[in-house]
Amino acid sequence: MASILKSLRVLADPTRVRLVLLLEREELSVAELQEVLSLGQSTISTHLSQLKQAGLIEHRRSGKNILYRLKDHPAGHLMELLRAGAAEIPEADQDSAALALALGRRQDKVRAYFDELAGKFGRQYVPGRSWKGLAEMVLTLVPPLAIADLGAGEGTLSQLLARRAERVIAIDNSEKMVQYGSDLARQHGVANLEYRRGDLEALPIDGGSVDVALFSQSLHHAQHPDRAVAEAHRILKPGGRILVLDLVRHHFEEARELYADLWLGFTAVELQRFLRKAEFGEIETWVVHREPETPHFETILATAKKG
Repeated sequence: MASILKSLRVLADPTRVRLVLLLEREELSVAELQEVLSLGQSTISTHLSQLKQAGLIEHRRSGKNILYRLKDHPAGHLMELLRAGAAEIPEADQDSAALALALGRRQDKVRAYFDELAGKFGRQYVPGRSWKGLAEMVLTLVPPLAIADLGAGEGTLSQLLARRAERVIAIDNSEKMVQYGSDLARQHGVANLEYRRGDLEALPIDGGSVDVALFSQSLHHAQHPDRAVAEAHRILKPGGRILVLDLVRHHFEEARELYADLWLGFTAVELQRFLRKAEFGEIETWVVHREPETPHFETILATAKKG
């Protein structure tokens, strides 16, 4: 009876309920649990320690990782109670989708290999090798498209895209940014690049008029990111694609003051939810960069297609 009461006390916390339900389904490392729950390492480790002391979970070492799992003995009625209780925890709805993404990354050996290669790029000087050169080469493979650069800022990416695109519409809500970008395009004779002042949630672009809608580190500045994604869907032609390049959800609160960020990045589950809500299909997300310096920002890329 004492162990049952102790278990109930430990499981009174919503996060620990989510942990138990996840570990019932799969062995997971602390890093994977961080990814699924969008919580810090110390927070998760504390919860795991309490669950272990209560005899609800156990762990084993696998190479450099420690994997946690649910013990075999929890009574069936206790797990039924936890599953019912999870319905009262809003965040629990996303856990299944986040778990599927985390498990998918385990098997993605090819992507991990290219992540390693990307990390080595630029560490040693090689004459003529640069990101700009690679970008120019890749752009030659892309057919002429109508592209909307949403939240373009000063328009560095817009001007690079305009080298190959049919036309580029650069949107920003700052009058000074729009003026600066327009002047720069005019000075360099970039005739197929047009700057427009506008809001990400009410784009000054006709519906069904562009092939690609691009958010490059701009979606976290939107008041309502889901509405901005829905606007991107509106302006795309049937079969058009959306690309979202942004930060993975982080805990660097100073970003709100330093960079005027409204959102501290997004999880893959959140981006997929925005895209599904806007009725996009063929949704893919993956982490494309990890910064070695503190606070170790990660960059996530999401792509999808308008049906």
